[in-house]
Amino acid sequence: METKTDNGMGTSKLSLKIPQHESLGLAVFNCGREECRPGYSWGPAIRDHYLFHYILEGRGSFFNGNRTFSLSKGDGFLICPSQMVSYRADEQTPWTYSWVGFNGADAERLVSLTGISKEKPIFHYDRDSKLKDLLRAIVEHNGPRACDEARMTAALFDFLAELMELFGGNVSVHKSGYEYVKKSIQFIDRNYSRPIDIDDIASFAGISRSHLYRLFMQHISMPPNEYLTRYRINKAAMLLRCHDLSVGEAAFSTGFSDQLYFSRVFKKIKGVPPSRYLRELKENQTPAPLASKEEES
Repeated sequence: METKTDNGMGTSKLSLKIPQHESLGLAVFNCGREECRPGYSWGPAIRDHYLFHYILEGRGSFFNGNRTFSLSKGDGFLICPSQMVSYRADEQTPWTYSWVGFNGADAERLVSLTGISKEKPIFHYDRDSKLKDLLRAIVEHNGPRACDEARMTAALFDFLAELMELFGGNVSVHKSGYEYVKKSIQFIDRNYSRPIDIDDIASFAGISRSHLYRLFMQHISMPPNEYLTRYRINKAAMLLRCHDLSVGEAAFSTGFSDQLYFSRVFKKIKGVPPSRYLRELKENQTPAPLASKEEES
């Protein structure tokens, strides 16, 4: 994490670059506040992450490849990944803005819920200092500790949540329905070892069983109950291969309370019962441990 402060010509800048964690659902990439000099510009160029700017004072312009927007205090704009954009401070009354850049597996979905998009990148809010304070909170929570990172991400969630409340009320998301499928798959991945069923998955996704069924068939050509069963069996096979578990232990570890039922399902999907699968694994093992001992001597 790097903090830069630049004072000169009556301008100032605070910019934080945050180490990236690609596996996270949401992570701050950079954030800060800048009092721009007259005519200061960026681009045309692209970013590899989402980036919100919110104007605190002054004026400037934002070009998103289709049109130029003249913006002032209370306005904000969104830059999306791989989008060619440019922006420029006014020559007479250059803007001061705060910004936050972020990415992660959930970034696209969360941005879509704000009602602000690549096609509609401009928003306006001037009733109070709420957005200004939320962006400042992201910066203030920076630090080298894990708790600092968690608080910074939590502050980013607060900022996005406020945008959702202000501008996302009439957002029509899930146009293709794949977001529901993705959310269901994430739920299965995190809960397959528990006694969950299709009602639990549909409830978590926020849709009916019948709607969930239609979306799974549309997007992955498999009903959700079959996906859940195959997911559990594949996890059980992995446990048998890699963790030296018994058949019963693998069954209970993947959400099956009945070992006999587990064995029938396992055979249907894998072609052999789990006991034979486990036996063949042991029979086909190479004498790798012996070879490693010889290498060590």
